[in-house]
Amino acid sequence: MTQNSDSKPVYDLEERTFQFAKDVRLFIKTLPYSLANEEDSRQVIKSSGSVGANYIEANESLSKKDFVLRVKISRKEAKESSYWLRLILETNVLKNGDEAKRLKNESIELKKILSSIIEKSK
Repeated sequence: MTQNSDSKPVYDLEERTFQFAKDVRLFIKTLPYSLANEEDSRQVIKSSGSVGANYIEANESLSKKDFVLRVKISRKEAKESSYWLRLILETNVLKNGDEAKRLKNESIELKKILSSIIEKSK
């Protein structure tokens, strides 16, 4: 569950994954410039966007097998996002470290939700 701009909880996973990718992009804009941050930023932008894109693809899948495969890819991207966010968090002195922690926790929550979907789909 995440909050939308009206502070109402969002339970729709497509919307939640979109909000996660959007929040990651907004957070990245606040990072100090360094070669490492530039590369880590590229990686987390790609993986955070892929969480939702692959989940949308799963919802449009033609078979149960295809659905599970795409949700697994989405989960993999959530795990990767968590990795890059942790790396950014642990290699910078951030003014908005709480936002980095929130995003890392959100990626972990998304991974757990996607894992649950996979288990229930078997």
